[in-house]
Amino acid sequence: MSFVVAIDGPSGSGKGTITKLVGEKLGLINIDTGATYRCVALATINKGYKLEEESKIVSLLNEIKIEFKKIEKEEKVFLNGKDVTKEIRSKEVNKIVSQVSHIPEIRKKMVDFQRKIAEGKNVIMEGRDIGTNVFPNANVKIYLDATPEERAKRRMKQNKENGIESNYEEILENIKFRDHNDKTSNVAPLKKAEDAIYVDTSNLTIEEVTKKIIEIINHQFGDASKIGKN
Repeated sequence: MSFVVAIDGPSGSGKGTITKLVGEKLGLINIDTGATYRCVALATINKGYKLEEESKIVSLLNEIKIEFKKIEKEEKVFLNGKDVTKEIRSKEVNKIVSQVSHIPEIRKKMVDFQRKIAEGKNVIMEGRDIGTNVFPNANVKIYLDATPEERAKRRMKQNKENGIESNYEEILENIKFRDHNDKTSNVAPLKKAEDAIYVDTSNLTIEEVTKKIIEIINHQFGDASKIGKN
């Protein structure tokens, strides 16, 4: 038996940070599904493929190996044996990851991969379609949201911490573009699952959101502290 907490929401709503913190506090394995699509986007850039060359991008699925590893208490993402944790957050990857993730064959392969790595484990998984598509029967479903402006500020701060140069207006424009793409996609569009609990994080601190999510899990499950011990 496994226990699955599904956290969905738009880019920059705090999903990555929150899933990591809640996972640590409850002993759940944190799986960043967005990183899987970012790896494909990075491989696309490295190969010099254009977005119109979908068949070439799909062919990359036979050439890449994505791994999640915990090294010295830090979650790391590896692409074909190389640590790409910072590289997949670059401006170049941000520009194309939404379009790459909308390619049906890519989506199907990554969803299969995400289900496989979560099999038989107690996990907290974030993305845009976890509660609606990847794990529609998840034990707890949460939809995190925030205003585009607040999400752009957060992305700016995150980039600064990672030593990535960025521009606020450019980030805001990219977020709005990605929101539109994700919500209107023909392949697993971003939307709140009917049974998901909506949480607006715009005016909440990271600590407040973490506490709220744990309270929601406690309310639906009982004593959440026992989950990771099962």
